[in-house]
Amino acid sequence: MSDTPVWVTLGDVPHSLEHIDVGPWRTRVLQAGSGEPLVLMPGTGGHLEAYAHNIGPLAEHFRVIAYDYPGHGYTTLATSDLELPDYVEHLAGLLDVLGVARAHLSGESLGGWVALKFAAAHPDRTGRLVLNTPGGTMARPEVMERIRSLSQAAADDPSEANIRARLEWLMADPATVTDELVAIRRTIYARPGFAESMRHLLCLQDPEIRRRNLVTDEELAAVPHGAMVIWTSDDPSGPAGVGMDMAEKIPGGRFEFIDGAGHWPQWEQRATFNQLVIDWLTKEG
Repeated sequence: MSDTPVWVTLGDVPHSLEHIDVGPWRTRVLQAGSGEPLVLMPGTGGHLEAYAHNIGPLAEHFRVIAYDYPGHGYTTLATSDLELPDYVEHLAGLLDVLGVARAHLSGESLGGWVALKFAAAHPDRTGRLVLNTPGGTMARPEVMERIRSLSQAAADDPSEANIRARLEWLMADPATVTDELVAIRRTIYARPGFAESMRHLLCLQDPEIRRRNLVTDEELAAVPHGAMVIWTSDDPSGPAGVGMDMAEKIPGGRFEFIDGAGHWPQWEQRATFNQLVIDWLTKEG
């Protein structure tokens, strides 16, 4: 597939890329644009490049903040299990360091899970949510085992084949997994200590740990300013009905369906995704 490379698409977008200390975590953060803050949050084992094709268009309207979670990307690696309170605490600390009082949150998979938990815990700091094939309400054993096996295999042996298999699982069209995307993830996963870090990240695929971290109906009802829940035609984590149910339980919830995408609609159907996000976050009321 011919595609604009990640750092080519960002080449003409004024941005900063730096490491910022947030508590014990030396956190990689990219910022671009101005206006209301909008935080972009990837999925388990992910990194800020997952939003490379969204940062430029969104930065025309917002102050975009994309970052690597604890244990992920080029942020400090994990040496103990990370559960949802850890991610929520880190996000609150990041906003503090950046001087952000309140932000819109756009999260994919684990990112949507963190966004929901953050919104319930910090409603005064939360704007509108974009929940992109979000996690947090399901505990399907076959999906959890697939995520665990593919992710740990890729971290234990970051070969091109293992990394590509993990990324292709996310997509409706495997051709959208470019050689560059594989190279970016291979470099991250080959970092000394990353395989151990991945084991700590995957604790959320353990049934007992997952159960105690799931999003409750009370937390969905506590979302303060509405959420757009995006599901796709080929999402491997679960059926669209899950997203529809989530949107119904959130005050001011809205459901959108994107065709021709898997777990990364922001990558595979970027133009559609970008427009939906802009329209949702800039609408009146």
